[in-house]
Amino acid sequence: MEESDVMTLKLYLDNSYLKDTTAVITEQGDDYLQFDRTIFYPVGGGQPSDRGHVEIDGKTYQIVDAKKNGSEVKHFTAEEIEGDVSGKIAKLFIDWERRYTHMKYHTAIHIIDAVVHLLGNPDMLITGSQIYEDRARIDFDFEKLDRDTASDLVKRANEVIKEAHPIVVREISRDEALSIEGLARTEPGRKLIMSLEKVRVVEIQGLDMQADGGTHVRNTSEIGKINLGKVQSKGKHNKRMEIRIS
Repeated sequence: MEESDVMTLKLYLDNSYLKDTTAVITEQGDDYLQFDRTIFYPVGGGQPSDRGHVEIDGKTYQIVDAKKNGSEVKHFTAEEIEGDVSGKIAKLFIDWERRYTHMKYHTAIHIIDAVVHLLGNPDMLITGSQIYEDRARIDFDFEKLDRDTASDLVKRANEVIKEAHPIVVREISRDEALSIEGLARTEPGRKLIMSLEKVRVVEIQGLDMQADGGTHVRNTSEIGKINLGKVQSKGKHNKRMEIRIS
């Protein structure tokens, strides 16, 4: 089948709370589907993909993974697709509990990043993160991250959570994004902004604003409590901490 050249409308970018929708199938393979729009977040930026299922003509297919395919999103199925379904309307449903967990962890990571700067540690940079179903990992470029320092970060982050900051997601122009100090805190992030006409930003009002393409909660109070897990040294400047939410 010829590949579709229709861009997938990514509904999760505007509404992370959308649990189901209908969409037109634009492309299919033996074990994947593409749609004209989707609520499934594709793996990226340390956030795992959504899972769920789709219904087509009374047949249910489990979606076990979603990945970016240029400007589209491939939805991989556990079952082989039966027949030619291109052009048909499908009903899409995400595993909401999994998605909501990812949202809470992603926002928690942003809060910890903001707290690092609030506590006056501008040289302490987050170099990467990974979200799992039951925890998240945060990597730092910082020589002095020990358990006491990590505990202070988590304590302040939990104070922020209780302050119930609203979270707003919106798009701004590249020029505006480049004028906001700290919007991207790494050189690769700044280079990415320069390549975009519009930049999606996630603002924790009264606290922080970052360029980001992931899904987030609407208020910090939804997160619950951050609990500190392991704190590890991966090298002189490479430190890692794990968090769990309860």
